[in-house]
Amino acid sequence: VMSYSSTSALEMEIFQYIDAHQTDFIKDLKEWVAVESDSVQPHLRKEVMHMMALAADRLAALGATVNLVNLGTHQLPDGQVLPLPSVILGELGTDPQNPTVCFYGHVDVQPAKKEDGWNTDPYTLTEIDGNLYGRGATDNKGPVLAWINAVETFRALKLAMPVNFKFVIEGMEEAGSLGLEKLLEEENQSFFSDVDYIVISDNLWLSNKKPALTYGSRGNACFFVECGSKDLHSGTFGGIIHEPLLDLIALLDSLVDSTGHIQIPGIYDSVAALTEEEMKLYESIEFDLEEHRNNCGVKKFLYGTKEEILLHLWRYPSLSIHGIEGAFHEPGIKTVIPAKVIGKFSIRQVPHMDLSVVKKQVVEHLEGVFSKRNSPNKLKVSMPLGAKPWLADVNDLLYKAARRAIKRVFGDDPDFIRDGSTIPVARMFQTVTQKSVMMLPIGAADDGEHSQNEKISRHNYIEGTKLFAAFFLEISKLY
Repeated sequence: VMSYSSTSALEMEIFQYIDAHQTDFIKDLKEWVAVESDSVQPHLRKEVMHMMALAADRLAALGATVNLVNLGTHQLPDGQVLPLPSVILGELGTDPQNPTVCFYGHVDVQPAKKEDGWNTDPYTLTEIDGNLYGRGATDNKGPVLAWINAVETFRALKLAMPVNFKFVIEGMEEAGSLGLEKLLEEENQSFFSDVDYIVISDNLWLSNKKPALTYGSRGNACFFVECGSKDLHSGTFGGIIHEPLLDLIALLDSLVDSTGHIQIPGIYDSVAALTEEEMKLYESIEFDLEEHRNNCGVKKFLYGTKEEILLHLWRYPSLSIHGIEGAFHEPGIKTVIPAKVIGKFSIRQVPHMDLSVVKKQVVEHLEGVFSKRNSPNKLKVSMPLGAKPWLADVNDLLYKAARRAIKRVFGDDPDFIRDGSTIPVARMFQTVTQKSVMMLPIGAADDGEHSQNEKISRHNYIEGTKLFAAFFLEISKLY
């Protein structure tokens, strides 16, 4: 086991190399960002394939064994059949004395066009005031490259690899990771059998300056509630019939009160109780209410304190109403009474809520409200989609190692954060492999993933590379 002083000398050498090679690392990112690997638009599928090949070449150049796994094809709603990009399963180092860390990332991107409101060409990485602007810079090409750069640094300095590396890199994340779960299940006994830890770097810090470690995300259950009879004229029938849209509005109105509290009986019963230890994590979090309000463009939040806001964003369920299908929504006046309307809403669920129980509670509640209306219309409630929440243990060795690495590189303890949205891939890895999974973001809160002018700062990209290198050393010390 290395002594503390030799480790820090080694770290200095690694950090100096990374600083000295910033220009190369940025040039690599520029090359990757130039590929329009948009997995959502069919005509760009060949660009995604090209991007997968580039990533595979880059791993092979490190000396990794690279397996490009063919996932076959998928059919689009319009009947068009497209090839799915292969998934990269890479492997570097098989020393049984070393722990094995598996990194997941993706190299496909969200759509972007200059005319959407970008100040620069989205596929030309452009540095302005220390920020590297370009589609995919933070989500997720920058973090994937930062990890590869960190591995490359050990090779360039001819240092022994502190851990064994495995890589899972896909090209369909922005389109729902088609085929990935099946692949993980097939590879669970082989590729993943000797993996100790899984690290995902595909999210952001909560703050612009303070590093974070993510240990949980909410799930999501989507519901359709349909009320129907047949299209009628409001002059001929208005005032003498039960209108489906009135029924639906009453049903939707019964779901949440004006304070954001979900009105469905029993919905909060199985929510995990808040522990004192967990509450302490919230107190130290750096979170600027004003800044967050401005980012959202809202006048005021439902809650007045940082703690209450974060608790309701991360560890309590929320219910949102998304729309009404079948109602008239064009400009102007049309005096029809719509016959069939479908209300759409979703519930972000949290540990330890059970999807089947949630569905039952929603159906019973809506049927109860509907029956009091004595309406002859038909009611139908369905749950077309259900994704489960993900939660890791912050006291896990993996988190301890990452926390020490963050302290080394950034001189600050990280905020332990959760995500209010759903991160299916973290849950997928945890469920399938049963290994410990951690999200280790290097992007800042203002990176604008999925929006115009997406960026990663030069600072976060380069210091993030150092963070991964320091993290490899910390992981090796756990053994």
